[in-house]
Amino acid sequence: MEHFPQAVSINMQPYDRNGVGPPATAFGPTITSFVQPEPVPSSQDFVLWSFFNAMFCNPFCLGFIALVFSIKARDRIIAHDQAAAGSYGRTAKHLNIAALCLGIVVTIICIVLLALYYNSLLASRNV
Repeated sequence: MEHFPQAVSINMQPYDRNGVGPPATAFGPTITSFVQPEPVPSSQDFVLWSFFNAMFCNPFCLGFIALVFSIKARDRIIAHDQAAAGSYGRTAKHLNIAALCLGIVVTIICIVLLALYYNSLLASRNV
């Protein structure tokens, strides 16, 4: 009860031109193989993360410096200099991590200090 088509083998032999002259050569399907080169991992430039840090988390101007290194990395990517792009990209990433961590720590410290200040202010009014 199988409805699959049966396998058919076609043997294509060269034929002559109306029986006159040498047999013609058979032009079968052309097989083209293409070997893709290994893709080179592109370097990351972290421009959006650097822009965010430059606008919102910029302690000691680390976000701005990270933005500068990100732009340098993007320029090197466009110039097809992967070694320099990787170096600038790693520097930008490390500066972004430092800027974000310091920005979060400073924000938490400010919130805690404000909470303590308002708590002491409310405590002094109740006395």
